[in-house]
Amino acid sequence: MDSAAAALLDSASASASSANAAGKEMPTARHIAHRTAHNMSSSSLRKKSDLALLRKVPCAPLRRLLDNLQEVLLATKLALLFPAVLLAIAARIFHFGQEWVFVLSLIGLVPLAERLSFLTEQVAFYIGPTVGGLLNATFGNVTEVIIAIFALYQGKVVVVKCSLLGSVLSNLLLVLGTSLFFGGLANLGTEQLYDKMQVDVSTGLLILGVLCHSLPLMLRYAVSSGEHAESSWDSGLELSRACSIVMLLAYVAYLFFQLKTHRQLFEPQPQEVEDDGDDSVSQDEAVLGFSSAMIWLGVMTLMTALLSEFVVSTIEAASESWELSVSFISVILIPIVGNAAEHAGAVIFAFKNNLDITLGVSLGSATQISMFVVPLSVLVAWIMGVPMDLDFNLLETGCLFLAILVTAFTLQDGSSHYLKGLLLVFCYIVISLCFFVLRQHGNGSNDDQLGVASKPWRI
Repeated sequence: MDSAAAALLDSASASASSANAAGKEMPTARHIAHRTAHNMSSSSLRKKSDLALLRKVPCAPLRRLLDNLQEVLLATKLALLFPAVLLAIAARIFHFGQEWVFVLSLIGLVPLAERLSFLTEQVAFYIGPTVGGLLNATFGNVTEVIIAIFALYQGKVVVVKCSLLGSVLSNLLLVLGTSLFFGGLANLGTEQLYDKMQVDVSTGLLILGVLCHSLPLMLRYAVSSGEHAESSWDSGLELSRACSIVMLLAYVAYLFFQLKTHRQLFEPQPQEVEDDGDDSVSQDEAVLGFSSAMIWLGVMTLMTALLSEFVVSTIEAASESWELSVSFISVILIPIVGNAAEHAGAVIFAFKNNLDITLGVSLGSATQISMFVVPLSVLVAWIMGVPMDLDFNLLETGCLFLAILVTAFTLQDGSSHYLKGLLLVFCYIVISLCFFVLRQHGNGSNDDQLGVASKPWRI
């Protein structure tokens, strides 16, 4: 008993000294008041750190450094993918095949995206519930934002449009479909219910988004058919920029609705986040200091930006090497690989019959891309002098509209089963086949080439 008491006192003393050291480094950590479904999904891929060996390190600064390295680089089930980051850099430096740079960069973005979510949540612990929730909501799809900015800088508007369209389609059909399918199979004898309010809000915003995409398209066809005359040659571009401002205002209203007036609708319930006995971890308090989290967030953002630049600059080489169109790679491959971490988390929570978190991940991410990342890209392109509009062409806009329509009808009754998920996956498969049989001219830098079929595949 004496040895046990002594060990307990030593542990308490070590915890107190660690807390004092942390207090010198950063503001006081708070229990996070609003964890988004995206955070909950990412936490399912984290694992508990074993600090037994670190306590034996005699030097306190070295012990804190090793603790940070373990929490950031090793406390994730995706740690085995981190070597792809170094391999992608090495492949670029030593001039390996550009398709290898493309593949390794895509794989490297998977753990980086999950770690960005983790570090953003760590920073949110110290900046208050409102700002922290806003930070979590805004940085949920930072990878797509970075890829879009690099593509715009290189004038590759097609890549921007296709990758963002693909992210929305992937979240609505593939992520949600696979989650409902496997969740339904795993819970055959259990009623699977979810909150319809969250679904109604997200689908309403998505319908507004597809309306803003459709208006420049309809304007172009109305003018070309001679039914109407436009006031200037760039009326579609001006309309797109105006619609983008409206979309951003709607997204700000959505954030106010989500973080302030109706916060309870978007917060996971306590029974949804309890430990299942595995090695995953659901963190309700900070494990990194404020300054450490900020430094690591900057490092991971720079690494994400570097790999995103590799992806954008090598996509044409990969397209030629694999004989696939840039549209197919941008719409299908990049979203699947780039968002694999949160996709896996959504499926895991569907297995646990926590469909509110699954819907928060899939619908929330699709809403954020449609109502924030897309209009932001249009306005950033305006600043850069790049003529990007919301006209994604007929095929792409039609696929987006039908995907939103199918998802809305699938989720209208507030309950789920595996057949609903299977139908959504089948919808994604036929859309993927549609883009697969298209061939595309050029290098993806001309907006008029989006989805132009010139040489169909022979299957």
